[in-house]
Amino acid sequence: MKVPAERLDQIAHRFAELEARMASGTLEGDAFVQASRDYAELEPVAKVAAEVRSMREEIAGLEEMLADPEMKAMAEEELADIRERLPEAERKLAVAMLPRDSADSKPAMLEIRAGTGGDEAALFAGDLFRMYERYAAEQGWKVEPVSMSASEVGGFKEIVANVTGTGVFAKLKFESGVHRVQRVPETESGGRIHTSAATVAVLPEPDEVDVQIEEKDLKIDTYRASGAGGQHVNTTDSAIRITHLPTGTVVTCQDGRSQHKNKEKAMQVLRTRLYDAQREATQGAEAEARKAMVGSGDRSERIRTYNYPQGRVTDHRIGLTLQKLPQIIAGPGLGELVDALIAEDEAKRLAAMAE
Repeated sequence: MKVPAERLDQIAHRFAELEARMASGTLEGDAFVQASRDYAELEPVAKVAAEVRSMREEIAGLEEMLADPEMKAMAEEELADIRERLPEAERKLAVAMLPRDSADSKPAMLEIRAGTGGDEAALFAGDLFRMYERYAAEQGWKVEPVSMSASEVGGFKEIVANVTGTGVFAKLKFESGVHRVQRVPETESGGRIHTSAATVAVLPEPDEVDVQIEEKDLKIDTYRASGAGGQHVNTTDSAIRITHLPTGTVVTCQDGRSQHKNKEKAMQVLRTRLYDAQREATQGAEAEARKAMVGSGDRSERIRTYNYPQGRVTDHRIGLTLQKLPQIIAGPGLGELVDALIAEDEAKRLAAMAE
């Protein structure tokens, strides 16, 4: 997909303008924040655009040199090299210019819930959380549990965690859906392979300005928290339940001993869920287009199977099977799947734009 020369000029001009504004020292407050965001968004595009323009100019200059018998051989050799590299640079530029989800740069709320399979599903939910936790550590991200409901046999019935860092939602957004595991449960004495499932939801976490919540729209209840399996009972009413009356959204948090901290965490989850609902509503008109991409983010969609006896992981959306289950479930190996999903999404969006 070749980008017109005029568009390259526009990108260079816009980037030069932003550089001049940022260097002027006259920007303050919101204007500086907005200019910084625009600069950060345009910089990678401008860099690839400059590379493409430079390669095109080199080609034009070398083609002129072909008329000189003494320079022809050298020019042909350099031309062959640049012409071989140019298509990949053009592709990178086209990808960089694709419309970006405004939430891609945001941190994310990771929610994992045990599905069908009883105790084994809870154990699998724990395995998935640790997989994302280790992958996040490799990316330099921070994972902070917000709320959890532990299973008596290990793992989690449900766990919600905040993931912060650079490009978190952009990399994790295709993880939403039903993850299925096929293996012999630790609790199974007969050695039969069981199929269990856990649901993963990755939601972009908004800034406070993205979601306005009125106090009058909230019903806040406090109650006494209890630990998993009745191991302990708090002596104070530190657990929080917040109901957003206009939408009926209910969020609870009881993990901290501080009622104030639990309320902060519950509000964080509530803002994220309301923001996600807003995004779904505004993207409704694009629903058909989104179905053509890697995944719709529908949490009821079965997206991946982890088959322990055969040591393989299959992503059903892109038909990719990797015989690397130990590496993937350990965390670092997940990157290969994440990168493949992003590349497939980019390829399909480029194809859609070219039609």
